[in-house]
Amino acid sequence: MQTVLLVAEVIVALVLIILVMLQRSEGGALGIGGGGGGGGMGLFSPRGAADVMTRSTAITAALFFLICIGLNILALQGRPESARSILLNQPATTTPAKPVTPAAPALPSVPKPQ
Repeated sequence: MQTVLLVAEVIVALVLIILVMLQRSEGGALGIGGGGGGGGMGLFSPRGAADVMTRSTAITAALFFLICIGLNILALQGRPESARSILLNQPATTTPAKPVTPAAPALPSVPKPQ
């Protein structure tokens, strides 16, 4: 099962990289060569293509994170119960040590005036 999820993770990661690289940047090149064809109301207009790319990138990113969570859950299945979480481990109870009484502070030696 882990092998299948790992292969799926790599494929989804490559698709995600490709989708991000294909998107048009929102920098200075927005208005230049936006493609012909109207007011941006169709699927293959510049605006419609951007919406499709944005949605497909979001879906691919969500799939990537779900596969990551699935791989983490599978990785936790093989661990012993005591090693699953550091939050569940209870500290060892020991008897408290007796408080140490501090020694009296030593007075500094001051030379006597002559």
